[in-house]
Amino acid sequence: MKGLKTVSAALPVLLLMASFGFAQEVKTDYDHHTNFERYHTYSWAKVQTDDPLWQSRIMDAVDKDLQSKGWQRVDQGGDVLLTAVGAVQNQKQYQTFYDGMGPGWWWGGFGNESTTTVQNYRVGTLVLDMYDAQNHHLIWRGTSSDTLASKPEKNEAKLDKAVDKMFKDFPPKGK
Repeated sequence: MKGLKTVSAALPVLLLMASFGFAQEVKTDYDHHTNFERYHTYSWAKVQTDDPLWQSRIMDAVDKDLQSKGWQRVDQGGDVLLTAVGAVQNQKQYQTFYDGMGPGWWWGGFGNESTTTVQNYRVGTLVLDMYDAQNHHLIWRGTSSDTLASKPEKNEAKLDKAVDKMFKDFPPKGK
């Protein structure tokens, strides 16, 4: 019974620690020699996803943020060309639980017995690139990855949040 109390008391802490491994990760980078003040329009060159329903969702999320920054979408001939690639992959996480203190707990050992379980989860990744339309030079890249929920509505909210984070400090200030 004592071992059960130890495990049940530790479970919330373990779940909290495991949830940090699933946090949304967003990164951006850009060409530090690019003057983003000269760009005002953009066109979509390509959006590639495994699920065609997500192509318009990605475009809508990016359009919303770029237009809030004063950029205008044009069908062709924009100052900047955008490409986006969305992908989903399966990941595994191994979780080990120990059944109590055991004889080695004084010197950093673990319990007498352990149980390891494997949890499968899906991770969605989005890579968004901006190219100067004149010379096709990559000027900006945003990436995001996050665990996916079983409901499309939740994943769409995660997409919107990720794109918002990508464009939080956009356009970058050149050196």
